[in-house]
Amino acid sequence: MNAGPGRTGAITVYRGQVPDAAIIASFEDEDPPPGESPWVDGLGPTRQVTVVDPDPGWPRVFAALAGVVRGALGPRALQLEHMGSTSVPGLAAKPIIDIDLVVADPADEPAYVPPLVAAGFVLRVREPWWWQHRMLRLDGPLCNLHVVGPDSPVPWRDRVFRDHLRRCPDDRELYARAKREASRAALAAGEHGMQYNRRKQDVVREIHHRAFVAAGLLPG
Repeated sequence: MNAGPGRTGAITVYRGQVPDAAIIASFEDEDPPPGESPWVDGLGPTRQVTVVDPDPGWPRVFAALAGVVRGALGPRALQLEHMGSTSVPGLAAKPIIDIDLVVADPADEPAYVPPLVAAGFVLRVREPWWWQHRMLRLDGPLCNLHVVGPDSPVPWRDRVFRDHLRRCPDDRELYARAKREASRAALAAGEHGMQYNRRKQDVVREIHHRAFVAAGLLPG
C-alpha cells in the first residue's frame, strides 16, 4: 500500500487513510459516552454567540494565526486550513477564527499540545470517541483550533461546506439568516455556544446535503 502524501486542491491526501465518500457525507453522533465529558479541566462551552457582519480582515487574521501554529509545530502540522464562517467572504459570523489542524496522531497530545500552549493556546476539548478530536482555544485573537488525524472526515466535510458557501450565494444568505436568528434566540435565552449550534443545525444539515450532492459525494 502506498501511504505517501499527495495533494488534491488544498487538502493533503494520505493514500490508504483518506475516508471514503460515504463517511465524508455522513454525520456521526458526537455526544460523549455515558459518564464522559469533552470539556477539559471543567471548562465549558463559550457564551460567545453574537453574530456580526462579515469582516474582510478575517483571512489576514487566519494567516497570522497559521504562522503561529506552524512556528510552534513545524512539520508536525500536516495540514492547516481556515474553516468556518469567517473563511467565507461576505458571510456573517461569530468573530472567532476556526482552523482545522491535521497531525499524525491527535491522541499523542505531548507531541503537539505543549508547543501550542507555549504559543498561548489552551486545550479545552478532548473527544477521543469522535475521530480523536481535540480543540484548543486562543483568546487573542479569538481562535478555535480543531485537531484531528489524517483518517478523519472532518476536514474534508468542512472544506466541502466552506467551498459550497463560497460558490452559492443563495445558501450563503440562507445560512446567514439562520445564524442571525439562532444568535438572537440564544442571546435572549442566555444560552451558550453549543445551544446556539443546535438552533441552526437543521439548516446546516440541509446545506451540507446540497453541498455533498454538488461535490458528487451523494447521488443527486
